[in-house]
Amino acid sequence: MLRVTLGGPGLVGFPSGQKGGYVKLMLPPPEGRQKPTVRTYTIRDQRSEELDIDFAMHADDGGEVGPATRWALTAQPGDRIEVGGPGAAKPLPSGFDHYLVAGDMTALPAISANLEAFSADASGFVVLEVQDDADRQDLVVPSGFEIRWLVNPQPGARPDLLEQALREFGWPGERTYAWAACEFSGMARLRTYLRKERGLGPSEFYLSSYWKSGLAEEAHKIAKREDAEANAVLDTPLSAAS
Repeated sequence: MLRVTLGGPGLVGFPSGQKGGYVKLMLPPPEGRQKPTVRTYTIRDQRSEELDIDFAMHADDGGEVGPATRWALTAQPGDRIEVGGPGAAKPLPSGFDHYLVAGDMTALPAISANLEAFSADASGFVVLEVQDDADRQDLVVPSGFEIRWLVNPQPGARPDLLEQALREFGWPGERTYAWAACEFSGMARLRTYLRKERGLGPSEFYLSSYWKSGLAEEAHKIAKREDAEANAVLDTPLSAAS
């Protein structure tokens, strides 16, 4: 992981309290193109006129890095970048007895921010997939949470890891809320487990794919939209006659 802090006069007027939300980074366009490359990143932390953005460093099978990784690796103090947003955070709601939280390194900033927002008496299970043991972080989490780290050197190659970890942990009981974000295929497996097998309704879980192996963000958005339409859940109350 690599943290880049954005700050200065350009952030004057940026709304406060956005930790866990997201911004759109307008990265320098590839050679021969005029429009910037847009990538979405979580606001890991926020201070007065400063935003911390954490980048998961990775490359494809040929060792090539994407535009966001390339920019983060070469960024120097004084460089400038356009930022769009912020987009709203997806915090975990209060009022549940147990919480299940799962994600890979792309979700680690959002998960970290969510864990810091929990009340001290909250309890649950957190499973995080990282590329190396050195990627583990000291997380601020209530004492009632168990944290499990899974090491997978090839992100996206084991879409079953997070799902299997939740199965092995077992079901905490009634009034359980689940939050998970990861690679597309892993998200689909978690959805099958949480929604179809465990029967969680729309108000009891949040799932998102933050990326899809082999696809850039633009193509991933299309796949994500098509998948959402094909797997839409209607949160419709039963009628009195039901």
